[in-house]
Formats: sequence, C-alpha cells, structure tokens
Amino acid sequence: MSIVDCACGTGGSEELNLPVNRPLHRLAAVRRLQGVSRRTVARRMNVDLMEIRRQERETSDLQLSQLYEWQKALEVPVTELLVESEDTLSEPLLKRAQLIRLMKTALAILEQAEQEPVHLMAQTLVDQLTEMMPELQGVSPWHAVGKRRRLDELGVAAQRSLSDDVFLDMND
Repeated sequence: MSIVDCACGTGGSEELNLPVNRPLHRLAAVRRLQGVSRRTVARRMNVDLMEIRRQERETSDLQLSQLYEWQKALEVPVTELLVESEDTLSEPLLKRAQLIRLMKTALAILEQAEQEPVHLMAQTLVDQLTEMMPELQGVSPWHAVGKRRRLDELGVAAQRSLSDDVFLDMND
C-alpha cells in the first residue's frame, strides 16, 4: 500500500487524514534550507533538472528509492524529507548547514586573498572549521566567476560573431 492510498482512505482499515493535493514531502524546503541548488541535486542524483523540479512538485506517491536518493544528495535524514515539521531544519542539521556556508565563505576569502595577513587569517579559519567538523574537508568555495552585469550591459556571448556557415542547412 502506498502513502497516497493511506491518505485517500483506499487501503487498509486505518485512515490518515492528510489532504491528497498537498505534498507528502519537504524536498524543496529542505533543499533551500540546506543551501543546495536544484542543479547540484540533479548532478548528485544523476538526473536532469526537469526531473528534480517534477519531484519537488509531486503531490502523489514518490518511490522510497527516490526519497533515499534525495537523502543522499542533501545529506539529511529521511525523516527531514517526510515529516512536516517547523520551517527550519532540526538543530544539528541547521548548525551543519551554517558551518558549510561559513566554510564556503572562508574558502572563497582564502582563494581571493591578495595580502598575506588576510590569506593567513582565512587559512586559520579554514583549519579551525575543519577541526570542528572534519567532513568540511571536501567543501568547495562559493563560485566567483566575475562581477555582476548591469541590466544595460551585454554578456560575452552577445559580442561574439558567428560565420554564416553556422546558419546554412547541412542538407543543401
């Protein structure tokens, strides 16, 4: 019997009084609270981005195997994905998410530090965070590709030119 069967009252003698049109999971909320993008989840689960969006919006039955994939991708207990708790993660998970964000910031500072004293302080902070939580060792810094463009600025792709051969039909 599936979770939806119970919610609809179609299976077994015990009925759960849960609305069927409401998701029975917290995939999107936990993902956001963990600070993980949909793209990252898709990459970790080896599925496309559209599938991740569909699963987050899913109001019917999700397979247990899918929930366990989300659990691995978000590194949270399955109960956090199922239980409608407060809007925040449990205290240990919230602390972990905060430490991960702090480590990402420290690594970004370390990566971009040009002055030796700043570099040394950032390295000390990274070492202290790793000492507090050894699994932070594999965390990567925030992405720093460049500065944000203003709305009136064009990107590099707009400045590139393509030859006419690109637009010609290959069958001619």
